[in-house]
Amino acid sequence: METTRSSRVGAQPADAPDAPPQTEQQPPGQAQEATAPVPAARRAAEGYLKADFPWYGLDGAFTGPRWLMQVSAGADGTVEHGSTGHGDEPSVRGEIATGEKERFAVVITVASNPLRRSGDGTGVLEATSVASAAWLAGSGLLAYSWPLQMDHTLRDDWLDQQTEAAWELADDLAGSDWSTLSLPVDGEPTPFHYRESEFGWVLAGSTGSGVHLGAYGRGMSAYGLGFSAIEDLGAYE
Repeated sequence: METTRSSRVGAQPADAPDAPPQTEQQPPGQAQEATAPVPAARRAAEGYLKADFPWYGLDGAFTGPRWLMQVSAGADGTVEHGSTGHGDEPSVRGEIATGEKERFAVVITVASNPLRRSGDGTGVLEATSVASAAWLAGSGLLAYSWPLQMDHTLRDDWLDQQTEAAWELADDLAGSDWSTLSLPVDGEPTPFHYRESEFGWVLAGSTGSGVHLGAYGRGMSAYGLGFSAIEDLGAYE
């Protein structure tokens, strides 16, 4: 599969930790009870609800915790992709810092967009492909990885190098670094590109509902996973 760098959607990994929510300022003279804070889960869900495509997560066979991560939108506000988490919420240093092995899987939904003209006719918007999902999954896994015996002052350089390598791998899905894995999506067997590393696993594929799926994880086997469209975002805390 030949792709171009237009497949690299967004400027940051899909799984990058969200910034703390901004506190809204109370207008002068407004009653205190009228400004009760909106729960964080509801604020997060609002971003997902703006998408015009279905979101995906692990199917009902997974019975562990579920949580919303981050939505990414283009300059015009159109939602492009986002992530949902399953299992333990990963930390950057993970088991190195805590001594406990994290078990998680993150599912990335990427809107399927062909190369198209921008609304004002002044340019061309980025196309998305399976490579886009693979890139987001690969860079996402790296964002929560910390090599053993690496000082924090060296990690930024390492992350830059490995992120570029993840892009090169995503740009060559037909290469020997990838194998093929069939997993159910909405109950239908679906082929995925799959690879493993010392930090975890990454996979990417397409659905019949107009989106590309990427996923990454650690401590949970990818071979037993299944994916389905999310019917109720309330299941994700």
